[in-house]
Amino acid sequence: MTLQNYKAIADSISLLLYPHAEVIVHDLASQTVVYIANNFSQRQLGDDSAIDDELDALLEGVNLGPYEKLNWNGQKVRAISTVLRNEAGVAEHLMCINLNVSVLEQAHAALEAFFQVSRVVAKPDALFRNDWQERINTFLHGWLQANGLSLQTLKMKDKRTLVQALHAEGAFEGRSGADYVANVLSMGRATVYKYLKDLKR
Repeated sequence: MTLQNYKAIADSISLLLYPHAEVIVHDLASQTVVYIANNFSQRQLGDDSAIDDELDALLEGVNLGPYEKLNWNGQKVRAISTVLRNEAGVAEHLMCINLNVSVLEQAHAALEAFFQVSRVVAKPDALFRNDWQERINTFLHGWLQANGLSLQTLKMKDKRTLVQALHAEGAFEGRSGADYVANVLSMGRATVYKYLKDLKR
C-alpha cells in the first residue's frame, strides 16, 4: 500500500472516533512523522518519531500495545502502534492510534457516582402499597424475562398470553388497568377487552 492509502485509513479511524482519536503515521526509514489525523498531541509533520527504543520490538511483530501514556495536557491516552509493510514484507511505516480515554473515565466515574446503592433509600411502603402500575410493570417484565421475550418484539399471540397472565395476577381489577396495559403493549384497548372477554367463555 502507498502512503496515500495509509493517510486515508488514518482519516477514517479519526473520523469514526472523532474527537477522541488521533492517528499518526511515521516513516520508518527517516523515523519522522509524515501524517497526522485529528492532531491533539501537538506534534508536527517532520518531527522525530522517537521510536528507537521500541523499533526492534515492533519489527519482530505487528502491534505494540495497547499501552497508556499522558498527553501534553495531562489527559490519559490509550495507544496502539502497528507496523505497515509493503508487498515484499519490508516494514516501511508505523501507524499509531491514540485514543483519549480521559473523557470516558470521567463519564464512568459520573455513572458510578450516580448509581451508588448507598444513595438509594428503601421504598416507603405506605406510599407505594397501592401502586398498581408498578405491580403490573414488575410482573410484566418478570414474565418477559422468564419467557425470553422483549417488549419491542412481542407478537400478537404473545400479547394475548401476557394479557391472560396479567389477568390471573389481578392486573385488571383497577379501573385503569386495561388502558395502561394497552398503552404499554402498543395495542388497542378494545383488543385487551376482547382477550379478557375470551377468558370468560
